[in-house]
Amino acid sequence: MSPSPLALAHQAARERLAQAAGRAAVRLWRQTDPQDIRSSWLPLMARLLVIVSGAQLAAAESTESWLTRLLGDEDPERPDADRLNPQMLAGVSGEGLPLADVLAGPMWAAFRMVTAGAPIAQAMARGSALLDIVARTAVADAGRAADQVGMATRPSVTAYIRVTESGACSRCLVLAGKEYGTSTGFLRHPRCQCGMEPVTRDHRPTAQDPRKLVDAMSDAQRRKTFGEAGAKALAEGADLGLLVNARRGMATATVFGRKVLATTEGTTARGIAGKRIRAAGSRAPRLMPEEIFRLADNRAHAVRLLRQHAYIF
Repeated sequence: MSPSPLALAHQAARERLAQAAGRAAVRLWRQTDPQDIRSSWLPLMARLLVIVSGAQLAAAESTESWLTRLLGDEDPERPDADRLNPQMLAGVSGEGLPLADVLAGPMWAAFRMVTAGAPIAQAMARGSALLDIVARTAVADAGRAADQVGMATRPSVTAYIRVTESGACSRCLVLAGKEYGTSTGFLRHPRCQCGMEPVTRDHRPTAQDPRKLVDAMSDAQRRKTFGEAGAKALAEGADLGLLVNARRGMATATVFGRKVLATTEGTTARGIAGKRIRAAGSRAPRLMPEEIFRLADNRAHAVRLLRQHAYIF
């Protein structure tokens, strides 16, 4: 079966967390005073920061139990100390920015629209849409980062396959079931809820077939996903890969506008990562997991960096 029921359940639970965070963000945004966006949003944002950080932590905490149920807890080459530290993935975006700064972005976007002369209702609607995207993406990114860190600490895991979400967009559908090395960044777009499933010698799920996923759609679903012209082209036998530019609007968290993906979150004197980085004699900021995978020479090097930056114990 592809993907496994456990992988589907894991992805669906992660999606529910992200959706709940998005709904909470929109509810709080509606309480913002359009006549005083900044002053009214900041205290509401403080409440949202707790909610989204909590959802990120819950998403990251689910990784170890999921991998244990899926693969078992016996990996003779895995040191007992190499366990995911989910707290390091909460309170920061996938790009390494403090979550508070990211949650303030929609406020500034709405404020700029108002000062530029746009109708207040339009500016508030734009802020709401952006906030929903930011909240959902932050939770999904934390979960996917946890999954990759968890897989990296298991020598038996050699790769992962992409697990598409229910109702995935055309770009994600084309990538359904593709296999990637454990250190390869996960291609996603804002609000993407797709996940991954590990591949080992004993656990090799059959990859999803994008064409079969499309064939199982109703006509209405195909029109919604690919547009009228695209749905018609598919019905006439068009090649799915040629029809859809899978990389349009897709990126890994590593390259979302930053040359080096790092964060100062967790690097204070009391922070675990800060203590470990200073113990290693480095003043560098804390690297995000995807940047570590991109920079590491091999798996052993990646694990050392993950440990140094406190993503694993």
